[in-house]
Amino acid sequence: MDLNIILYITAYLLASIPFGFILAKVFAGVDVRSEGSGNIGATNVLRVVKAKDPKLAKKLGIATLVLDALKGAVVILIAKALGLDDTVLWTLAVLSVIGHCFSPFLGFEGGKGVATGFGVLLVMVPFEALIAIVVWFVAGKLLKISSLSSLIGLVALLLSSYIIHPDMPVIYSHAPIWIIAFIIFYKHIPNIVRLFKKEETSVV
Repeated sequence: MDLNIILYITAYLLASIPFGFILAKVFAGVDVRSEGSGNIGATNVLRVVKAKDPKLAKKLGIATLVLDALKGAVVILIAKALGLDDTVLWTLAVLSVIGHCFSPFLGFEGGKGVATGFGVLLVMVPFEALIAIVVWFVAGKLLKISSLSSLIGLVALLLSSYIIHPDMPVIYSHAPIWIIAFIIFYKHIPNIVRLFKKEETSVV
């Protein structure tokens, strides 16, 4: 089998592993899909587990965040070490976000894609990703609404990508970033609806 195909399949399946769901189930005995926002990401893991054990909640939340980011980045880093070009790397980035958001292990449901998206973009466009995380952090502190902060960070990433890389190296297109952004935006539609209804809380 072609190396690229192996990497594509690996990227999708690895990113599909629902670490938040697994960690909360194994260490706290809770199913995050049926509590809180129903999301498998770090924020919902933190909120749901916090009701039982605040100290454990923080550990599991951090672990979920790190693992969700790493699972997107690791295959790209391997491909990069093998000398594969940016066309392959960007394909891996997109497939990783798709895997996290539409996991075959959860009936093609999944998370919102923020941590995994950040992980892949930190490898591909590190300056833009760092700008996004700073904007996300500041917005989170000021607004206290995680989903809105994530979307603001996403906008910051898109805008900064055009400023820092007006012509994206090798692929000469911002299409992969837009695809990732669209997926994250799509997964946040319920949050956006709640925002307009003024019903949104800090749950992602």
